[in-house]
Amino acid sequence: MKKINYIIVSGLIVLLSGCSDFLELSPKSKANENAFYKTESDFVTAMNSVYATLYTIYGPQSLPSYFGECASDNAWCNETAGDYTDKYQLTKHQNLTAANAIVLEFWNDYYESMFKINNVISKLQSAGEFAKKVQIEGECRFLRALYYFDMVRAWGDVPLILTPVTVSESYAVPRSPASVVYEAIITDLKFAASNLPAKSSERFKGAATSDAANVLLGKVYLTMGNKTAAAQVLQQEYGKFKLETDYANLWSLKNKNGVESIFEVQYLGGKANPYSKYWAIFTPLDNRIVTKWGMGGNQVTDDLYNAYEAQDPRRDASIQAGYKDASGTTIPAKFFIKWRDTAAEINGLTEAADNNFIILRYADVLLMLTEATGDAKYMNEVRTRAGLPAYGQAGYPAKYTTLAAALQHEEQVEFAGEFHRMFDLLRHGTAMEVINNCTKEHGTITNANQLVLPIPQYVVDQNPTVIVQNEAYK
Repeated sequence: MKKINYIIVSGLIVLLSGCSDFLELSPKSKANENAFYKTESDFVTAMNSVYATLYTIYGPQSLPSYFGECASDNAWCNETAGDYTDKYQLTKHQNLTAANAIVLEFWNDYYESMFKINNVISKLQSAGEFAKKVQIEGECRFLRALYYFDMVRAWGDVPLILTPVTVSESYAVPRSPASVVYEAIITDLKFAASNLPAKSSERFKGAATSDAANVLLGKVYLTMGNKTAAAQVLQQEYGKFKLETDYANLWSLKNKNGVESIFEVQYLGGKANPYSKYWAIFTPLDNRIVTKWGMGGNQVTDDLYNAYEAQDPRRDASIQAGYKDASGTTIPAKFFIKWRDTAAEINGLTEAADNNFIILRYADVLLMLTEATGDAKYMNEVRTRAGLPAYGQAGYPAKYTTLAAALQHEEQVEFAGEFHRMFDLLRHGTAMEVINNCTKEHGTITNANQLVLPIPQYVVDQNPTVIVQNEAYK
């Protein structure tokens, strides 16, 4: 694991007024941690550093991106920069080993973020009372739950670390059973839901709220197979938000944190700011006309493109089917355009784009409610927004003969490119079938053990009697 420095790094200054809608970078602070946590302002600054971890954990080259999207049937990797061999192993389900450098990088990212979160929570316990104390703890615990939820779905059993520990101490922590990790996630989310304000009263644009905690809790319950509990918590959010009338408006740079948004990562365009890179990284490799260069990440598969029904406006709002090069030749490359920012300032070969990234939105609530209750009416609200026939009505695609199949189809086209797909397939128990039958180049998955990532070999080697490798990689 990367070395964790015991200093407070103030990654962001939050504009705390109710009308603010972005975060700005602030200078790094090297204040000693023991002397630093004295005032409410100190904790707010520390919390800003915690929120800054979202840029790594949900960035375009993160675990949710590679594992959630590019390892699914939705996307394929055409990157050549960096450890591209390791990226291909992960996204093709082919020759993946515990020595994979990308998997180690993801592991480090999560546990370094956990240290920051746990450090703030720990310091709060001994701090005096101040107005935002419980709220800051709730925000920390929401993010901790979100991150552990990613980890337990990607790796299975993982070390459950709820206090700040040194690097050497972390190697001595064994993997906790997934059931124990899920219970910790639930405990954190219940605390967050009980102690955070609603979205309408969020501390700043992009802050964790009780609504975000409830929606994530509903997804956790569904993943655990507890549909009754999921339905109960998700019903609390039903009707509190609205679908955007126009699906494409979700991605408008003028509509950040819109009516459908429940939790989204905040960016500010311009190379002097915390800008986003989704647009630059998800455009075709070395295109030099759609974007300055183009990384070739998360390229759209034919499977996804062909999954859209005729007249579904979400396809053209999500995917561009090709582009013309400098000579006017059409290049038939399919790529995501949800994060398009053609006016972005250029920083080297990268667009310093202004797009936010939505992690939770109301359409997810509706589709999860159909999964939890077996009632298609919620899913049909999403289809009505797209102007498509409702499930059970004339004109609905005949090939989706069950509600479960219809729901998985809807999730695929509604959330294309948003890092949902593999996690959804795993929850539904259809990942092996879907991956083995998709058209992109891939290896064969023969058992469910191959659907989780290996524990990085470097981590195992630090304490092989404590950290046990996942079965498929022994």
